[in-house]
Amino acid sequence: MPTTKVDLYLSLGSNLGDREAHLKAALSALNRSYGRFTRISKVIETEPDGFESPNRFLNLCVRYKVTRRSDDPLQDCLRILHRVKAIEEQLGRELKVEFNGEGKRIYHDRPIDIDILFFGDIRCSSTLVTVPHPRIGERDFVLRPLRQIATPTLRRSFPEYFL
Repeated sequence: MPTTKVDLYLSLGSNLGDREAHLKAALSALNRSYGRFTRISKVIETEPDGFESPNRFLNLCVRYKVTRRSDDPLQDCLRILHRVKAIEEQLGRELKVEFNGEGKRIYHDRPIDIDILFFGDIRCSSTLVTVPHPRIGERDFVLRPLRQIATPTLRRSFPEYFL
């Protein structure tokens, strides 16, 4: 496969401990993995979404230019997922995946959360990862910073998020 560079969009959030320090540490780790980001949004503060907590979130979106390494987009998405989950774990995140009686996910406070929003214009889905992230359109805390850094190409490829 010839090397192809694509835009990787990530959403970062923190609502435990030194939230700013957690975001900075996550960005530093991501920069070590993917090179310096090409764009970063302003940080916004929001209430928790999907669970009750007295701790407000700091959220931002960031864009990297990364190399596609596989002809199989799912393999690339899984590789990125593995990396962001390793960063979350290094920064103290304990992944608790719980569901209520109706099958709806239960969320918890966390020092860092990193979600893959977009990987170029790729659409892929598995039990482990779905790109674009399936809840982008429901999350103002993602859409607001994402709109600050979205390229015209992303806006054309996924117009449903940029109306």
